[in-house]
Amino acid sequence: MKILVTGATGALGSRLVPMLVAAGHTVVGTTTTEAKTARLREAGAEPLVLDVLDAAAVREAVERTLPEVIVHQATALSGKIDMRKVDKSFALTNRLRTEGTDNLLAAARTTGVRRFIAQSFAGWPSARTGGPVKTEEDPLDPTPVKGGEQTHGAIRHLEDAVTRAPGLEGVVLRYGGFYGQGTGMAPGGDQLEMVRKRQFPVVGSGAGVWSLIHIDDAARATAAAVEHGAPGIYNIVDDEPAPVAQWLPVLAQAAGAKPPRHVPAWLGRLLAGPFAVAMMTESRGASNAKAKRELGWKPEYGSWREGFAVVLKG
Repeated sequence: MKILVTGATGALGSRLVPMLVAAGHTVVGTTTTEAKTARLREAGAEPLVLDVLDAAAVREAVERTLPEVIVHQATALSGKIDMRKVDKSFALTNRLRTEGTDNLLAAARTTGVRRFIAQSFAGWPSARTGGPVKTEEDPLDPTPVKGGEQTHGAIRHLEDAVTRAPGLEGVVLRYGGFYGQGTGMAPGGDQLEMVRKRQFPVVGSGAGVWSLIHIDDAARATAAAVEHGAPGIYNIVDDEPAPVAQWLPVLAQAAGAKPPRHVPAWLGRLLAGPFAVAMMTESRGASNAKAKRELGWKPEYGSWREGFAVVLKG
């Protein structure tokens, strides 16, 4: 099968491309810079320099490569995120999720692409009411936290556009928080360095539930979604959604750091803004039951407990 992967040199794309090649697929991987094309060739893919925000270039690329499946993984999330200015930090990624998705879908519809898989996020976009763990059937937050409205809107746009695209098998993968090679939660990653410097505190109750996923498990789920599963939305997370107050100290211990500081919600709001406080105190986790049932997938690291230990061993 011929597959076009956008964002093929990103944290997830760089793990996904070799898996698809090993499974016998022909992979065309996009990157925004010529300097990264060698990495794609080494992984067995055909490199393509492409800006998915350029509608004409996207149309020409899809018409030339004629993929059967498009896997849209393009983001711009490298570097530290300013939690006081979430929408500003995610501005380019939001465009990739809206304009970029629309450009790819338009090209897909005119070239016979059969299946379209796109990256979304599980957890904080969900409604902050009801139980602590959400399924794909539960609604997104009708009143997003101040400062993250545009980012929330971009996620909603992507999910609606992909799942409602006529003539395509639209699949949305809501990933949990990534950890592992190439992510912020890995040796040298910005989030882990914050944990080691005790700059990643537990805010307020720390009762906000997060769902996490090892980057390799996320890539394996994505590879599975190429061939399995009905169109729709799938949560790609591990088996143990957990409050921040529970998993963050375990991460610190695995990293050889002191336990995270605790700060009251009012101080967290002052220092990091309302979005950060909501994630720490109100966020909901996600169930992976549907993905395990319909994609023929299960995470190798069923819990972040074992995953952290493996990523940070030695």
